[in-house]
Amino acid sequence: MEIKAGLGYDIHKLEKGRKLFLGGVEIDFPRGLKGHSDGDCLIHAIIDALMGAMGGRDIGQIFPDTDPKYKDVRSTELLKEVVSRIKEQKLEIMNIDSIVIAEKPKLASYIHQMKEVLCPILEIKEDDLGVKAKTNEGLGLIGKRKAIASLAQVLVKRK
Repeated sequence: MEIKAGLGYDIHKLEKGRKLFLGGVEIDFPRGLKGHSDGDCLIHAIIDALMGAMGGRDIGQIFPDTDPKYKDVRSTELLKEVVSRIKEQKLEIMNIDSIVIAEKPKLASYIHQMKEVLCPILEIKEDDLGVKAKTNEGLGLIGKRKAIASLAQVLVKRK
């Protein structure tokens, strides 16, 4: 059995006037993530990790911010397309582990909802998706509540 790993990272600034989406879930918060799409940095990190496991390009290359069709698109739609690419390569997602780094809002109460949204798209069980929420202990742009970042690691296997 051939097993491959991928690593993804994404960060977006917070700005007023936008909805906050993380893991495909709308989070009750007065600011959202700035981006060409909905800015969902958790899904973007997962996409980059999946593309890395396939030996592919990063999210900015496959869904460029110069393409108007991706303007304000929900990142769940982008993830569906990447999962389709995984299947085309005869790969199956084994496990995903991820971290969202945000000083505010507190995200623990949203993690189950994120798994309910993401697992059907990823076609994995909830215990095969790790989502953890951390702070940046007041350091940097994240600690100053100006940005949110995410990391993701995936394992895939050849079918």
